[in-house]
Amino acid sequence: MRYLTFFSALLGAFALAIIGTTPPGPVGADAPETKFSAARAMEDVRIIAARPHVTGSAENAAVRAHIIARFEALGMEVATTQGQVPERGLDKFGHWSGTRPDSLTFTNIIATLPGRDRTKPALVLMAHHDTVWNSPGAPDDTAGVVAIIESLRASTAQGQLERDVIAFITDAEELGLVGARQFFGENPLRERVGAVVNVEARGGGGRTTLFQTSRDNGAAVELYADAVGTPGGSSLATFVYETLPNDTDLTPALELPLVAYNLSFIGRPGLYHSPLATPENLDQGSVQDMGQQTLALTRALGNAEALPAVAPNRTFFDLFGLVLIHYGAVVGWVLLVLTAALHVFALQINTQAAKDTNSTNRVWRSVGTSLGVIVGGGGLLYALNWVSGSSVPDAYYDRLAAIPMLEAQALLICAGVLAATAPLWAGRKGSAFGLMIVLAAQILAPTTAFIIVFPLLVTGLATVAAHFTPKPWDAAPKIIGGAIAGGFLLQYGHQLMQGVGPTMPSLAALLAALAIPVLGLLIPAVKGRTAMGVAALCLFAATAIALFVRFDPVAETVADYESLKG
Repeated sequence: MRYLTFFSALLGAFALAIIGTTPPGPVGADAPETKFSAARAMEDVRIIAARPHVTGSAENAAVRAHIIARFEALGMEVATTQGQVPERGLDKFGHWSGTRPDSLTFTNIIATLPGRDRTKPALVLMAHHDTVWNSPGAPDDTAGVVAIIESLRASTAQGQLERDVIAFITDAEELGLVGARQFFGENPLRERVGAVVNVEARGGGGRTTLFQTSRDNGAAVELYADAVGTPGGSSLATFVYETLPNDTDLTPALELPLVAYNLSFIGRPGLYHSPLATPENLDQGSVQDMGQQTLALTRALGNAEALPAVAPNRTFFDLFGLVLIHYGAVVGWVLLVLTAALHVFALQINTQAAKDTNSTNRVWRSVGTSLGVIVGGGGLLYALNWVSGSSVPDAYYDRLAAIPMLEAQALLICAGVLAATAPLWAGRKGSAFGLMIVLAAQILAPTTAFIIVFPLLVTGLATVAAHFTPKPWDAAPKIIGGAIAGGFLLQYGHQLMQGVGPTMPSLAALLAALAIPVLGLLIPAVKGRTAMGVAALCLFAATAIALFVRFDPVAETVADYESLKG
């Protein structure tokens, strides 16, 4: 009974995190014609992803013919453009196949759905139809192609849109964004483009998230929030993505003055560029999620009187996939002040409970504990990631396949470090350290500060509510607040590990430190012996996982052209 509040909140946290990271169920073929149906889209997936279709191959031409026929059946104006793959692309093709071709011709598909007012800037829906060597590419990027086809079918069933919609299905994306660079660099049609929605995949499932936008995205984010019923994504993801050396077909489009959205799912990461990336292994719920968001944006942008204008960047994040919370810089500062007030009050509760007037020492001990979790946890995360094989050369795809195990390893390490420090924070309210780092985030990178502000704000509200609620009812705000804040940290921790877990798992230590005020609210005093026993058990299990990942056979999902791990 002593830990009933904690386990109740923990159960709620995992339930909310699962809700936030699970795509909606697929909709059947009997759905209304105006709705997106994953079952209908999968009919095209099975045809397009029946076999690998690299640029320049006969299979690629057959896929292109099928896509063109689908667009023509919707009454679209279809054209193609061609060009030559540059030297770097030929080198990459040679790496895949073992034989470098002297030349390769790529072919883009440009299909236009006429709108009521053809003078308005057009909306482009973009995906690529080529695959890497020996991968059927059901997720990457057949899922994006069929999301566009089915979205346009559902749009035409509802009636004509206000502006033209151009389905731009690129070729040679896997060889260096070649088709997209040609269109946005030299095609005269680019002058008509006002908005772009790019749909991609890195893996075979999971939530579809908005992970990149055009600059000054304030109005664009507002439109997304209003249009999409099951939103996903965050301004933290957009910030992190911009710092990584990654590109999609949207990269050359962003050089133009237009509004842009980049959507993708990255779950089931082992299927990225895999020979097993087949229609049977593709998560149909992810196709539904991608399609619903694509359709929602198609209707919102296609029928907009005016496309979103340039506006200051907004902080945004989805709360368990139920709603997109978004706000500007001023609101960010207001939330910071409110959070600070709540945690200052919580820290005063600690002082009163301890009957200790020297609150300064208590605050600095709290800061030291949080820093210890970050430094110690970060070090252990790095060390065991190295043990698991992060230093093995040419093991990128094998490491992607290991992400679920690496995620469990990181969770155990964070739990172990928190357990080891539990005697220092158990029963303590508030977080002076959290307020320090959120202030730094709000100054240096305000669109990322929500990852710190939100759990601290919820924990602060729960702490104050519990303080003024008579026992035993004071457990209710603790459980509710703990479930929401804990679920939030688990949701974004999961997304973090999927995105950068194999290379930068140490970032999870920051989320562990943010969990301290949540756990301090839920867990009473802990004995040192018990805490160290739990910590040892967690770290033993994490080490066992690291060794298993290091010495297990190479995953059967790895790309054919990738060297096997040593």
